[in-house]
Amino acid sequence: MATRTPGVVVGDDGRARCWWSDGSPEYRVYHDGEWGMPVTEDQRLFEKISLEGFQAGLSWLIVLRKRPGLRQAFEGFDFRKLARSPKSRVESLLRAPVMIRNRAKVASVLSNARRACELVEEAGSLASFLWRFEPPPSARPKRMTQAALKKLTTCPEAKALSKELKRRGWSFVGPTTLYAFMQGVGLVNDHLEGCPVRPRIEKVRRALTRP
Repeated sequence: MATRTPGVVVGDDGRARCWWSDGSPEYRVYHDGEWGMPVTEDQRLFEKISLEGFQAGLSWLIVLRKRPGLRQAFEGFDFRKLARSPKSRVESLLRAPVMIRNRAKVASVLSNARRACELVEEAGSLASFLWRFEPPPSARPKRMTQAALKKLTTCPEAKALSKELKRRGWSFVGPTTLYAFMQGVGLVNDHLEGCPVRPRIEKVRRALTRP
């Protein structure tokens, strides 16, 4: 594995990537086609918040590998359907073979689905609410280096979003979890300088009509 700029590596497939993504095929696919790409569709945003909640205390690779099964168990993370679930559904979900068996996290998805419906009724969409917390360019590192990224475990906007969602009754939405969410759905572009995905995402971000 050859190294270009610090933190950007060339894998055995000949493609350059941020260093963290070269450890498994699942990470490579996620890095190259999904991480940092702007998401404005409500159901996908709810899915990502839910998966980040499941990730707390675990490896993201575990969540990625379980994601297809979790999508099936949680009806594609259609929060409108999940919001109608009885409390007893937690027990059946915990018995699903694909489930990450943490009762509090499973219950959180169903509870957050109800909170998501309330938020949509108020704000019009999850996207229009969540994208209000996009950090301004002036608040971002001038260069996204490996050293800079390792320091970015959260940001003021993620803290503000966490506080607001908790006020509204959401759970498993701490500042670190929500910063990871922001990274995943493109509220920030944390691909390193020198990673070929970074300029591709910047082009999408420039053309994006914010919700």
